[in-house]
Amino acid sequence: MEFILGIIWLGLWLWALIKILGSSASTGSKVLWVLLVLVLPVIGFIIWFFAGPK
Repeated sequence: MEFILGIIWLGLWLWALIKILGSSASTGSKVLWVLLVLVLPVIGFIIWFFAGPK
């Protein structure tokens, strides 16, 4: 069960990074979002999902 949840989490994490890097936000903003998602994976993803660049 943990393996499946890990695969799902990895997919969501990669999806977030791709969406951040592909957004039209400034470079500085992208760097900050990527750092947030990398340093605080769960909390950073949740914050990005609700407040990140659209």
